[in-house]
Amino acid sequence: MPKTWKPGDEKRFAREIKLNKPYYTVCKIATNLAPWEDAELYSEIVFTKRVPILGTPCTATGYDAETFLRLHGPVHDSPPRGMRNIADAARSAGAPLGDNYEGILDEAEIRGLEKLASQASNPRNRRPIGSWRP
Repeated sequence: MPKTWKPGDEKRFAREIKLNKPYYTVCKIATNLAPWEDAELYSEIVFTKRVPILGTPCTATGYDAETFLRLHGPVHDSPPRGMRNIADAARSAGAPLGDNYEGILDEAEIRGLEKLASQASNPRNRRPIGSWRP
């Protein structure tokens, strides 16, 4: 049965964790800034050493276990099911189409592409470099 420690369980968490074992937190992703991304991903943290005076476990970045749980909790001892690790590559929205794919454009799409190409190549329509006006 997976264990979960919530903020408020800092002392118990510091007593129960083991060094060099990965622990997991859930990160919420701003989908308005990254609409292709999952809404929640998990992050992995490893406590590798102990604080010299107190003896509580801490991470390589210097967070002790109690502070880490207070700031980033809840913490799980196994990866949350159905979530992707934040360090893994994002899921691919599409795949290569292959050699046998034929894209068919209708007249409206061709006119739109021609219009975009003509506007981009006309020097009068281009903004000067460093201009602040949109």
